[in-house]
Amino acid sequence: MIRNKTIFMKEYSGTDEKIIKATFELLQEEGFAKATTKKIAAKAGVNEVTIFRNFTNKKNLVEATKEYYLQILINKLEEIFEFEEDDGIEEYLKISFFGILNLSEEDLSILRVAMEEVRQDPEKRILISDITDAVLNKLEEFFKLKMEQGIIRQVNPKSLAIMCFGMLFQSVILWKIYNHNLDFETNFYADDLLNIMFEGISP
Repeated sequence: MIRNKTIFMKEYSGTDEKIIKATFELLQEEGFAKATTKKIAAKAGVNEVTIFRNFTNKKNLVEATKEYYLQILINKLEEIFEFEEDDGIEEYLKISFFGILNLSEEDLSILRVAMEEVRQDPEKRILISDITDAVLNKLEEFFKLKMEQGIIRQVNPKSLAIMCFGMLFQSVILWKIYNHNLDFETNFYADDLLNIMFEGISP
């Protein structure tokens, strides 16, 4: 098995975890401005004073919440894009495609929060950058290995990673994030993308 970069979750007490989960739910439902500490405390079933005692202020709580869920998603992505040395390219990319396609609603919610963060503050791209880097780094690592094995010609592995990222990640995930119905047969879609990748577009 190639190196595993699993990020270990920071441990929180039961109370802190309840507060973090309530915060995440409210961020999705109402956004940062309307997700007050009073509402968070009510949803978590704790006293508002507990929030300030444990997290000092709302900003710290929101950052802790984002970091907590970011780690969950990055660990999931690392697992989806993990590979064995003898994995074939088509097999690996197709398995990764369906791994992305089958992300849970909670995973998609993390992406929605990350996208909303960028929309509200274009200078703040930390969450979405960390998420996309987790995918790109793993793809680049895979293609470097395939070049070393002589399976594909020597090209820029980062360019290959970015191309596959666009196909596997953006083309499906962004549709799902914005709740568009996938009005295509996913098996055929994956096959078409891989065919274009390997055969090109010349007649």
